[in-house]
Amino acid sequence: MSLLFKIIDFLYQKRKYSFLKKTINKNMDVLIDVGAHHGDTINEFLKIFSIKKIYAFEPSKRNFDKLREKTKKIKKIFLLEIDINQVGLGQKNDVLILNEITDGVSNTFNSLNLNSKYFKKKKTITTLFGIKKFIDNKVSTKIIPLKDFMVQKKINNVDLIKIDTEGFEYNILLGLEDYIKKIKFILFEHHYDNMLIKNYKFRDIHKLLKDNGFKKIFKTKMPFRKSFDYIYENKN
Repeated sequence: MSLLFKIIDFLYQKRKYSFLKKTINKNMDVLIDVGAHHGDTINEFLKIFSIKKIYAFEPSKRNFDKLREKTKKIKKIFLLEIDINQVGLGQKNDVLILNEITDGVSNTFNSLNLNSKYFKKKKTITTLFGIKKFIDNKVSTKIIPLKDFMVQKKINNVDLIKIDTEGFEYNILLGLEDYIKKIKFILFEHHYDNMLIKNYKFRDIHKLLKDNGFKKIFKTKMPFRKSFDYIYENKN
């Protein structure tokens, strides 16, 4: 069954990356990867784009250590600059608790609804029916707004920003403030399940992007999850 899941997920990812390939210019100046994990998406982007500079953010130290090793290899192969940062992004400068989940890919700054059916199902699968802990660690983590980072690094235009932060994407977009207009394309994941306790709905993200000149150009449901990937384009 796990092989079937992998095949379905592969086909799903292929569809998403094929759309990006057809839609975005092959030559990119700047890519920002928020929630870079181990660098897998960076590797996928480099298969279809020629990118001059990548800025990657991964707040989990365990994931960051693997990201650092992966990007060392990537830089040697592709001869490009990758600026990796072990920090979280949000609406303002802050310190938040990062819930590090056992699977390593579901880490979140959000609180969890322990009574939700989705949480109970995910916990059963993730912990191998209770053999492992679900929340492996809780880590105090520095949060900065992306606008401050872009000002510091003198980033004036971004071809694509990818956001995969398990229910924190709206906070990151708010942290861009007026610099959101410097982004050409935004790819983000949004969860519709009630496991994550968030202070926003999808309509809030859509309104923020629409008010800043963005149009939704892609939407697809992720396999086996109550989550969708969206791509918005800056029409200005």
